[in-house]
Amino acid sequence: MSDDAADESEGEGEGEGGDEHERGSRDQEGLTYAEAGVDIADSEAATAALVGTVGEFEGDYAGLVDIGDRYLALATDGVGTKLLVAEAVDDYSTVGIDCIAMNVNDLVAQGVRPVAFVDYLAVDEPDDETTQQLGEGLARGAERADVALVGGETAVLPDIVDGLDIAGTAAGLAPKGELFPGEAEPGDALVGWPSSGIHSNGLTLAREAVTRAHEYTDPFPPDPDRTIAAELLEPTRIYTDLLELLRAHDARAAAHVTGGGWTNLTRMGPHRYEVTDPFDAQPVFGVVQAEGNVSDAEMHRTFNMGTGFVAALDPAEAEALVETDDEARVVGTVEESAEDGVVEQSAEDGVVEIRGLSLR
Repeated sequence: MSDDAADESEGEGEGEGGDEHERGSRDQEGLTYAEAGVDIADSEAATAALVGTVGEFEGDYAGLVDIGDRYLALATDGVGTKLLVAEAVDDYSTVGIDCIAMNVNDLVAQGVRPVAFVDYLAVDEPDDETTQQLGEGLARGAERADVALVGGETAVLPDIVDGLDIAGTAAGLAPKGELFPGEAEPGDALVGWPSSGIHSNGLTLAREAVTRAHEYTDPFPPDPDRTIAAELLEPTRIYTDLLELLRAHDARAAAHVTGGGWTNLTRMGPHRYEVTDPFDAQPVFGVVQAEGNVSDAEMHRTFNMGTGFVAALDPAEAEALVETDDEARVVGTVEESAEDGVVEQSAEDGVVEIRGLSLR
């Protein structure tokens, strides 16, 4: 779920390295996601209140419906405030890809093959050019994810919506024996795949940071041939191509590194996740961190920081998998989580150790 709606410069002094005084200064004075307008704790509490009212459901990244010999899985998400970047430069051509990606990737994390997608577009007034761009992005996203677009709804709501919002629902199917068990085990290896950039969460923080001293149309400092907007609008990577590979190697659990950043790994169980070799973060993260004076911890709790999808597998299966996939690599291990010799039981007590940080 994108928390905006409910997400390579890591050298000395900017990413994991640097002077401890500088890091402390950033922690005290830097911009946070909550100060930018999205408090993850409040969002999770509101979601829990909703779930508590409507009742629990089976599934984690997606809701599961038992239909006999298989499950029907449903996931719903949107693009969040990435839409405001698109609006600022009048370019909606890629956000349809993001809308599909954020949904189908959640299904993949559950071990479900996405089969269809339906969108919901709310606008203050209809505009042919904008909806055409959105449609083109949805079509490209559907092709990449290998899902059918099966219609949708466009609502004109001038008294409710200022601009537009787009969301959607992905449906998938999985035989009961092919869902991931959903729980990592101590001793497992963590296999990761790179992200394409900032994806579609944390944009409230990213936008606040980069617009302190820049316009979206300004050249992107690490690559002046691109604009800041182009970097922020880089489409979310779609991971549906990983499903058969993960099933073939008996993946125990997977994490879509989206809203909440690296803390998503704790959704695989209350363990200690030692991330020793993550992918390098793309330059956009270094720009956001520098312009917003954002702490290392806040960056890793908000963004994917270069790694968009992680799975837990038996070490032998992990090694076999990475030999067949040039983009995959072992990024760490799953360790027993314990304090004072007592194994922790709550998923909230899991911890992710990455780049000198301990994230809970």
